[in-house]
Amino acid sequence: MASGCSYKDLHYAYRVGVSTISNIIKEVTNAIWNNLHGEFMTLPNTISDWEYIANGFNTRANFPHCIGAVDGKHIRIKKPNNSGSMFMNYKDFFSIVLLAVVDSYYKFTYICVGSYGKECDSTIFKECTFWKKLIDGDLQLPAACPLTNDSDLSIPFVVIGDEGFGLHQHLMRPYGGNHLDRNKRIYNYRLTRARRYVECAFGILANKWRIFHRPLDVDTSTAISIVKACTVLHNFIIDMEGVQSNIETTSNVSSVVNVFTDAPNEQNSTRGGRCANVIRSEFTNYFISTAGAVPWQDESIS
Repeated sequence: MASGCSYKDLHYAYRVGVSTISNIIKEVTNAIWNNLHGEFMTLPNTISDWEYIANGFNTRANFPHCIGAVDGKHIRIKKPNNSGSMFMNYKDFFSIVLLAVVDSYYKFTYICVGSYGKECDSTIFKECTFWKKLIDGDLQLPAACPLTNDSDLSIPFVVIGDEGFGLHQHLMRPYGGNHLDRNKRIYNYRLTRARRYVECAFGILANKWRIFHRPLDVDTSTAISIVKACTVLHNFIIDMEGVQSNIETTSNVSSVVNVFTDAPNEQNSTRGGRCANVIRSEFTNYFISTAGAVPWQDESIS
């Protein structure tokens, strides 16, 4: 996984049969996931755990009440047998989607991997366990509360995503359009700044595991096992070595993350309910207030 070598490369390098290599890869990746994910990728289930994540985003990204940044990326695969066009994505190659929620330390707190390449981020997210628990109130999140002491409006804890996701009271996305006023552009900048952690996490993942730099020439179940093993090892390395050992890769994340392709946007995903729009407006007002503004934001949107 680290070298990105194909089965054929490994066959010639180690004089081991391709079928044997295939079985080893399946066994080892499954063992990595089964033995590590319970400790290194467990969805938080206490208020204090979520408060820790939210404090991280507030301190490191200046975005309050955020419990994660979500995004989806295409993982190139060979065409599965008898699959028709199910795995064909909008970029005209076959893929499975890795959808992930990331904290402010570039760690994956939740992944959903294996969806058809033709599906969009928002559709996949709405079908995953994380989203269902979020909207059903089963994540044990901290209670909604005002962003400042001067406000009477209680704001729930939210996930942040790009324009590929639909606006929801628990999911904040950018304002759409090309002619936004200053306040909305500042909100978009602040959200994008916080959302960069999920992009950086994908960049670190691709930089560490060279297997993602080429199509996975394996069956779909093995491809899923490889992705799961790489993501949990990603968390393991950060926990063992610290964030700083990986942080240098984020400086050129824009070039590395291009290994992955974004999932397509859902059509008509810009509108949210009245409650969601009120919450987004409150975030917008906070980011331009004395309590919530950062000194460089006006320069960043100019």
